[in-house]
Amino acid sequence: MIEVKNIKKSFGDKIIINNISAQMQAGKCNLIIGTSGSGKTVFTKCMVGLFKPDEGEVLYNGENMLNMNNEAKKMLRQDIGMLFQGSALFDSMTVEQNILFPLDMFTQLSQSEKKKRCNEVLERVNLKDANKKYPSEISGGMKKRVGIARAIVLNPKYLFCDEPNSGLDPQTSLLIDKLIKQITTDYNITTIVVTHDMNSVMEIGDNIIYLHKGNKQWEGSNKDIIFSKDELLNNFIFASDFLQDAKQMRMLEAEQKK
Repeated sequence: MIEVKNIKKSFGDKIIINNISAQMQAGKCNLIIGTSGSGKTVFTKCMVGLFKPDEGEVLYNGENMLNMNNEAKKMLRQDIGMLFQGSALFDSMTVEQNILFPLDMFTQLSQSEKKKRCNEVLERVNLKDANKKYPSEISGGMKKRVGIARAIVLNPKYLFCDEPNSGLDPQTSLLIDKLIKQITTDYNITTIVVTHDMNSVMEIGDNIIYLHKGNKQWEGSNKDIIFSKDELLNNFIFASDFLQDAKQMRMLEAEQKK
């Protein structure tokens, strides 16, 4: 589990993160949402150690990352998988070489063991036999799946996903959401997803943290969000008529199940 306690982060005189406390639930999809400039990226970078908070604590299983020595931080980072917004694949490397990269960097496995692990994660993301293709030869959705495969190849305990559906069509976005959810559940990973995608919020949001102007405005599940009375959250989530209708339908469904 990841827990942040009263973290603050400023750049100059501008407060970006203001006294936020939250828990990222193990084995669940934890979504961080909010408008552009709300502090989502800075909050996430504080959690992975790319930014050091001005105040507060970032706890991994009760141990404050901010107090770890370099060796302990290195060990922790091997437990963290990252899926970047643009997939961040090396264009000059094949799919297989991209996935082998973390194994080459952080393990002492033999080449045959590395290739076996590579094939395992490729099969897990439904890209069996894509080993020799280059990023330029595959679709955007396939690149995301390669990115996921690379992120989980070291069997991480924590998976951070930055806008995983960015640039994808709705159908492919749903497939990526489903894959992230399945991997989170199957491997009992603590997954943190930064997203603007409201379908992701409603479909995989086990735990949702809504940031507004650097503050934690609301926290709850995708089931709780339907009945939220928070005006700022509702304006953000249900801005369109379509989503307003979806909210009404889900409220009726929930009432019928009571």
